[in-house]
Amino acid sequence: MAIEEKTIEAEKREITEAEEIERTRECQCFIPRADIYETEDMIVVVTDMPGVDEKSVDITLEKNILTINGYVNINEPEGYSLAWAEYEVGDYQRSFRISNEIDRDKIEATIKDGVLRLQLPKVEQAKLKKIAVKQGD
Repeated sequence: MAIEEKTIEAEKREITEAEEIERTRECQCFIPRADIYETEDMIVVVTDMPGVDEKSVDITLEKNILTINGYVNINEPEGYSLAWAEYEVGDYQRSFRISNEIDRDKIEATIKDGVLRLQLPKVEQAKLKKIAVKQGD
């Protein structure tokens, strides 16, 4: 029962409610799931946004909030009417709060086959430094 409740809660969070954000497009807006990886030099964010390409994604950084907007054009095949749909189509929006440890001037984004990859390099001061340990006298 608890697992089912968590699943339902996660599904509810995938679709943003109209009251939460003001939208100018009349379609659903999904919160894409993301994987976040950290290396010594950077943080990498990978998120799935099917139907989004480099021309239909907008990434902004303002006041430590990195916002991703992906827009999908809904195309229905001509001459067909939808009989059953298990896959919902809509836009994507996700925001992340980033720290001052990120070098804002070197952030890079690539998208391929609907998978967005953000590379957030760390500033020099935030990188891991190894301290050599010497044997004492």
